[in-house]
Amino acid sequence: MRPADRLFRIIQLMRATGRAMTAREIADRMEVAPRTIYRDMQHLIASGAPIDGERGVGYLLREAFDAPPLAFTFEQLEALAFGVRAVQMLGDRRLAQAAREAMEKIGQGLPPEHAKKLRSAPLRAFRSALQPEPPGLLGNIRAAIADERKLHITYESLAEDTSERTIWPLGLSIFGHNWLLTAWCELRQDFRDFRVDRIVSLKVQRERYEPAPERSFDAYLARI
Repeated sequence: MRPADRLFRIIQLMRATGRAMTAREIADRMEVAPRTIYRDMQHLIASGAPIDGERGVGYLLREAFDAPPLAFTFEQLEALAFGVRAVQMLGDRRLAQAAREAMEKIGQGLPPEHAKKLRSAPLRAFRSALQPEPPGLLGNIRAAIADERKLHITYESLAEDTSERTIWPLGLSIFGHNWLLTAWCELRQDFRDFRVDRIVSLKVQRERYEPAPERSFDAYLARI
């Protein structure tokens, strides 16, 4: 998780709780070490966040941040609820957690009647017995896409041919039961789709690739 994202989550957590929280309690919710929370609190306080407290005692958000209420139609709320539930079913663990947090944040900014509609929307998404669990590599692939880092993969094709590739990860798509990684392949000097469940091994490289319009996910989509 990026530090800026964690700082925002800490503020949202303290705002939702409405009481003093210890660094240990916040750290458990953020899944980080308490020393990380101590550093985050120092940064937030130095940045002017209205937080009272200190290390070893606890922290309290003095006042809520003023934010206009979000305005959605009931149909839009149903679409949001369904989208979040679908992500929870189809995405990896980190993406599912992000979807839950997004739902909570949206709910906090809604009038009570709308928040209730969001929580109780009669739309659900379920994984069938034939739907496999999301590939464990999805989180690392999403991070590499966001950071524009090259990947070195060992890949086994449907014909059971094994190859090693250095690729530029560009986007992820799901078709039925299969997640596909779209990438620019340095070996083929062209776009390639890789089934994530057939990636034998994956290593995120330190080297970043230089984005180019002709080698982008949009360029790939324009060709299909």
